Amino acid sequence: MGRPKKEFTARKTIQVNVRMTVYDYSKVSNNAETIGLSITELIRRKITKKSLPKKKVSPSDRKLFVELSRVGNNLNQIAKVVNSGICDPFSIHRQLKEVKTLLQYLKSYITKNDR
Repeated sequence: MGRPKKEFTARKTIQVNVRMTVYDYSKVSNNAETIGLSITELIRRKITKKSLPKKKVSPSDRKLFVELSRVGNNLNQIAKVVNSGICDPFSIHRQLKEVKTLLQYLKSYITKNDR
């Protein structure tokens, strides 16, 4: 027994052709490939505002996110000390140096991987 036929209103009977530049096409194609959809399905989901699959995060990007999280944590600690009225310039200076070091590491990592 075959699959039951869809109702007429549920069938995809209308075709829309769209012209775009090579740049736009490569952008759409790359986006579709990244999330694992066909170009047609990506466009259909975008215009109907349906949810798109989440992108998979590569291990190297996950490492980058962890480092950024550490930087944010350090900045929160600095803000807490400054806002509490406790002024310990040596501790703040040490934390700022650590933030600067982490940011330099991230910058070199990004430029090395040529994103």
